[in-house]
Amino acid sequence: MTLSRESAPSATPSTSADLEDVVRVGGALADAMNSVIEGKPDVVLTAITALLAEGHLLIEDVPGVGKTMLAKTLARSIDLSVRRVQFTPDLLPSDITGVSIYNQERHDFEFRPGAVFANVVVGDEINRASPKAQSALLECMEESQVTVDGHTYELPHPFMIMATQNPVEMEGTYPLPEAQRDRFMARLSMGYPTAAAEVAMLDHHGASSPIDRLRPVTDAAGIGHLSHAVRTVHASPAVRQYIVDIAAMTRTSSLIRLGASPRATLHLLRASRSRAALAGRDHVLPDDVQAIAPVVLAHRLLLSSEAQLARREPLEIVTELVRRTRVPAAR
Repeated sequence: MTLSRESAPSATPSTSADLEDVVRVGGALADAMNSVIEGKPDVVLTAITALLAEGHLLIEDVPGVGKTMLAKTLARSIDLSVRRVQFTPDLLPSDITGVSIYNQERHDFEFRPGAVFANVVVGDEINRASPKAQSALLECMEESQVTVDGHTYELPHPFMIMATQNPVEMEGTYPLPEAQRDRFMARLSMGYPTAAAEVAMLDHHGASSPIDRLRPVTDAAGIGHLSHAVRTVHASPAVRQYIVDIAAMTRTSSLIRLGASPRATLHLLRASRSRAALAGRDHVLPDDVQAIAPVVLAHRLLLSSEAQLARREPLEIVTELVRRTRVPAAR
């Protein structure tokens, strides 16, 4: 039986030196990204949290607030292979996964890798592709592999998809199915910048783009080392039960038609571990779970008709449910 990353036994627990590396490199990544993304330190922290937790990121907001810039900035800050896919209605699944082409010299088929064969895949306007093209991402997002013509090809490690979409303009778009939304560890909304941040943006971005001046602060091996340290951060039985209790609240609330999946609880645990490691701790606190739960859970929920009529937002509902869930007592 093949064990998942979460269920596989950990080789060695993280040491204080490993956690120091997480804090140091995570801080350097944050500094690099904050030099480009003005006035959004919380958004930058969540993006780094998802990266170290080996999750995928969905960036959803109105046009022009820096969704693609955030994805490109994170990719540029790390010395990794990066591919960008512009999702359009005529995009084919083979453009994403790859295709087998007959080689006349060898008299055999050879595989030509598609756009997902990179460490970081930036998918711009993912909801503009057809459902057929969107479904090409399901296997690679969950299993880090691609199957074409009966052959399975492993994707490079680390592997992360950062997708953007515009939730306002619905014409010519195809909403992501629940199965695909559930594969994204977190969903971010950029929001409009503050007045001071927008003035700073005009100053820094007016003549040239600061992203061109970015230099990588780590590489694929470095991210792999940090991700291993994150996986071994201790989560006590009480904290694990707390995560399950929060997920159960989403499944029993009258405001929610479809609650958080078991995959969501795994993502919440991994993201909480990542947040704890970035804070320099070798154990997860309920505070870590509370801080990251809304962005991990909200995009997976389907609201009831009553909640929709009342114009409730999933993020607001998750925040309320987390507040109502009993916090484990300190020992």
